[in-house]
Amino acid sequence: MNQDQNSPLREDVRLLGEELGRVLREQAGEALFETVETVRQAAVESRSTGEMQIDHLRQLLDSLDDETLLEVARAFSQFLNLANIAEQRHRERLHRQHQRFSGDPDSDQSLRQVLAELKGAGIPQKEIYNTLQRLSVELVLTAHPTEVTRRTLIRKYDHIAHLLAALDRSDLTQTEIQELRRHLYEQILSAWNTDEIRRARPTPVDEAKWGFATIEQSLWQAVPQAMRTIDEELALAGLAPMPVDWVPLSLASWMGGDRDGNPNVTAAVTREVLLLSRWMAADLYLRDVENLLADLSMHRASTELLTHTGPSHEPYRLVLRRVRNRLRTTRAQLEARIKHRPQPGGEGFDNGRQLFEVLSMIDRSLRSVGLSAIADGQLRDTLRRLNCFGITLLRLDIRQESTRHGDALDAVTRYLGIGNYANWEEARKVEFLLCELDNRRPLVDEAFYHTDFCDESVREVLDTCKVIAEQGPEGLGAYVISMAKMPSDILAVMLLQKIANVHRPMRVVPLFETLDDLNNAAATMGTLLNIAQYKQRVLKGQEVMIGYSDSAKDAGFLAAAWAQFRAQEALSGIFRNHGIPLTLFHGRGGSISRGGSPTRTALLSQPPGSVAGRIRVTEQGEMIRFKYGRPSVAVYNLEQYVAATLEATLIPPAEPRQEWRGQMDRLTKVSVRSYREVVRDDPALVAYLRTVTPETELSRLALGSRPARRKPDGGVETLRAIPWVFAWTQIRLMLPAWLGTGAALEQALKHADETDLLRAMSRQWPFFQGVVDMLEMVLAKSDTRVACWYEERLTQEAALVRLGKTLRERLSRTVSALQQLTGHESLLDNNPVMRWSIRVRDPYTDPLHLLQAELMARLRNRESDPVLESALMVTIAGIAAGMRNTG
Repeated sequence: MNQDQNSPLREDVRLLGEELGRVLREQAGEALFETVETVRQAAVESRSTGEMQIDHLRQLLDSLDDETLLEVARAFSQFLNLANIAEQRHRERLHRQHQRFSGDPDSDQSLRQVLAELKGAGIPQKEIYNTLQRLSVELVLTAHPTEVTRRTLIRKYDHIAHLLAALDRSDLTQTEIQELRRHLYEQILSAWNTDEIRRARPTPVDEAKWGFATIEQSLWQAVPQAMRTIDEELALAGLAPMPVDWVPLSLASWMGGDRDGNPNVTAAVTREVLLLSRWMAADLYLRDVENLLADLSMHRASTELLTHTGPSHEPYRLVLRRVRNRLRTTRAQLEARIKHRPQPGGEGFDNGRQLFEVLSMIDRSLRSVGLSAIADGQLRDTLRRLNCFGITLLRLDIRQESTRHGDALDAVTRYLGIGNYANWEEARKVEFLLCELDNRRPLVDEAFYHTDFCDESVREVLDTCKVIAEQGPEGLGAYVISMAKMPSDILAVMLLQKIANVHRPMRVVPLFETLDDLNNAAATMGTLLNIAQYKQRVLKGQEVMIGYSDSAKDAGFLAAAWAQFRAQEALSGIFRNHGIPLTLFHGRGGSISRGGSPTRTALLSQPPGSVAGRIRVTEQGEMIRFKYGRPSVAVYNLEQYVAATLEATLIPPAEPRQEWRGQMDRLTKVSVRSYREVVRDDPALVAYLRTVTPETELSRLALGSRPARRKPDGGVETLRAIPWVFAWTQIRLMLPAWLGTGAALEQALKHADETDLLRAMSRQWPFFQGVVDMLEMVLAKSDTRVACWYEERLTQEAALVRLGKTLRERLSRTVSALQQLTGHESLLDNNPVMRWSIRVRDPYTDPLHLLQAELMARLRNRESDPVLESALMVTIAGIAAGMRNTG
């Protein structure tokens, strides 16, 4: 990016910094402002010299009392959040200008560029059109606990972003500029006087409401705007217009449905979330209808519509008033169900088809009487919203761990006196499940629910299936089985739905997570497809979820990435041979080690033929806010998904060469061994994690409703993937993203032939190129000196000091190996925007790191201290903001 392009970002950062400084002076006093400035200048000087003057910084911070430490932490944390706003705003500015940064991994191709590329590749327009018609991109919003910023602050930050956008206008008068600056100051002042830390852990219902708010405040506007952008690009490319209601985008959610290891998500919670979701949908459609009532005042109408209304000077308004009344009734009935009150009478909308038919009739009428321009306005937006969001706003997935289903069926078989299901061999389980799936009689009677066999855990599984039965299919998505391993895991969920009398069962989606499970995924699904009864049930399509988090935690980033690639490749081949459409569901997170990467990079890194016009992907934690929190940003990211899915479908990457596969096999063999010799075999690893990183302190941060550990006292294997990544990110060691990979690259680069092969792979193979780019990005955020600060302050234990030294040496060697591979003298030589972003944050994150280590040390010597605990939570949130990443 050239200087002129970068200058507006620098100007925004300067402006926000000035306003924050003004707030600090007025609210906290000149002394605190001077303290913050002194610390900041010391950090800047330390970074500029290339050697951290750690002693000077420590002396400045050690002399501060607890209250001042808290205020200093808040000041640096606030600046980092403001810097993020400026950077996000700058990306909006560049997206609008349709400019791209050469080599910037956040730069994806626009739909216009993809359509031009397809034309250049000789893809017939009819094939492009047909592919677009059946294109399916489903984004699944999850409640994974990586969003550290409070919702109330997010709203203030959104307002600040809006004000920055307003200040971009070139026609502002001086008075208007002053007024906008005044509002900007007010918002920063308000943010400073707002508690940064969420004091109460959110419930699953709170998380669901947060998801609804994202739709209400952003995606409700963004989806039709994105579709208009897509329409314009298709027209420019000479493609025929798509159907009026065409929307290749849809949304689902795990908020209120993801019960894997979360005891707070119950059947009652899922029921409430489903009802709240429908209530919100009715409310939003009611607003749309009110707007349509104001606009559709014309009298010319089709015979079809007049048949419904009779003679009328305003027939559209007559129809819409009836729709409005039904929506009001729908909303009132849902509210009564949520509050457990008697439902009011009247006719509401039971399903989306009912509302769609009425609005489609209005659309046909307008077009038939020459008012297509009116139909293409707000009405078309509403029809598209209806196709995207349905009458239920979000389709809710259910997720549960596989052993919970086995336990429920074990209780049933023991109740029936036919043995212990848990002890049966896999073949016997499959035989039993298939037999019962085809059996017309009920497997258990009502009496089972009142026996000791049906304990609380079993009852919860069965009650969840009852909720599925009572809600119907329209508001439900996939039933995801985490830690799926065997064919019986999939068949078990199908039988449990039958036991609950689910007439239109949810599709059952196995989630293959660990390295072994990914390697065996194709064999498991192949066994099922060779069973005629099962194949008949999935003829219209099968969905399989690929896990990124747990596989990386199990075997390291590189081995997990290669296992994911091979699993998708094998699964695609099996389903293609059986003639059954396959949708791959990618369980990606925001961090590199959990599969996070730019959209185009992610999709073009998949095996050729595996996308095939259909993609389903999770959007997690803070990434929901970064990508969809503002309508203009959401429009860009939605268009990117459509463009990248189209590109990956019609111009898939070439098959990897056999020598590349062999090289990946060699690399992953070394990387798994190197990764596991630390994570599994080094007895100091768990102690180091809990002593040197804030892993134990993270449990104090009310991030989400789910516990951080599957078992409170377990080791690394019981720690969830998100806090595992979060803890290492906080101390800038970034271990999950590179451990093992560096050793593999280092060994391969000792040989000239392997070096040439690796460089060819990084140039010609999108999968490996994505691995290298992501590794370079995460290594640029790492800092061995920062990690050392924590260790020096928090431990003198010989085993931990030895391990810390080893890890930092491995990290340094990984950086050297990557530089040798890429030929870059410094990390991110090819990505100046990202390099500048990291550099501008360092003087603000450095003091937070030092403060965090000091606060951890002080708190570990005290039973409780509210001021220090608050300061520690602020440093965690601030560092997360500075790193633009948590878990």
